Amino acid sequence: MFFRQAGIKHTDYGADRELFPIPADRYMLWGLLALAVLAPVLVRDLTLNSYLLPWLIWTTAALGLNLVLGWAGQLHLGYAAVMAVGAYSGVHAARFGLPWEAAILIAGLSASVIGSLFAVAALRVKGLYLALTTLAMQFVMDWVLTHSPDITGGSHASLQAPPFRLLGQRIDTDAGLYYVALAWCVLVTIFLLNLRRTALGRALVAVREKDYAAAILGVNSFRYKLVAFAASAFIGGITGLLLVACFYFSVSPEQYNVNVSIQVLAMVIIGGLGSIIGSYFGAALILLTPGIANGLFAWGSELLGLQLSPETLAHVPNAAYGALIVGFLIVEPLGLGKIYGNIRNYFLVWPFGYVKK
Repeated sequence: MFFRQAGIKHTDYGADRELFPIPADRYMLWGLLALAVLAPVLVRDLTLNSYLLPWLIWTTAALGLNLVLGWAGQLHLGYAAVMAVGAYSGVHAARFGLPWEAAILIAGLSASVIGSLFAVAALRVKGLYLALTTLAMQFVMDWVLTHSPDITGGSHASLQAPPFRLLGQRIDTDAGLYYVALAWCVLVTIFLLNLRRTALGRALVAVREKDYAAAILGVNSFRYKLVAFAASAFIGGITGLLLVACFYFSVSPEQYNVNVSIQVLAMVIIGGLGSIIGSYFGAALILLTPGIANGLFAWGSELLGLQLSPETLAHVPNAAYGALIVGFLIVEPLGLGKIYGNIRNYFLVWPFGYVKK
């Protein structure tokens, strides 16, 4: 068996509450972390800054949205708005002369404050009404950004970010920017992994399942929903700023419009609600699959000698990409993270077959 449980003895509460009690899980985690650290040596710079770097940043954004959507069960269609608040507040703080460490903290706090203010009004409603309220938040932020030249410089202007520095050292190499994104992604992942084991995490799950039942048990559903929105917005604000500092190098209103909110929402849903590894899978599918599909269709048409028009080559991969997403959700509606869980559970008892249905 690949995931052997022989010899694992839960003799105390600490052992029972371990994140990864099965050794195979720990070995896989350390192996993936080693590959992530060695990625600047193993892959080309183009792959590093065009694929791995944005994947880590958008994975962190998906993790932040998953906190309020997957853990607390609150629909949120305005996540790009809080990312925009963090990006603009952090860039303005850095341009004002504050250290980047302070700018990052300001980005998170400002996004958390704005997200909490909208949440106070949004959490008076539920379900689709909550989704429409958060979508209205996104539209309000879009209007503010396009009609506030003092903040953005104009509807079609870009605000240049100052050189990125941490601990007094300028970070401008591909490897340095990648390690910053990796560190932030790992930090958020560790936070969410441990959130499951805390009273806060259990309260959020109780609110997600049934807030009335949680209230009967003494859980203040409104307060915990507000905490979820604030914490999620804090992560989103810092992620929005790091997206500018490490990848875009400038910020404009178009980078955080409603399409971005839908994109992050798709990452969470396809990856799996409440699934941490699913957020990684969902971000990879949304970001990387279109480029891979375009390359495969162009290579296949050239190999078969097919004369396809540029319009066909532009649209057929998108159709195949959409069909792939639908196919994954048909196979497992709970997302890619659940597919991974099913495979892992199979090998957990392999080669015994008594668990087959």
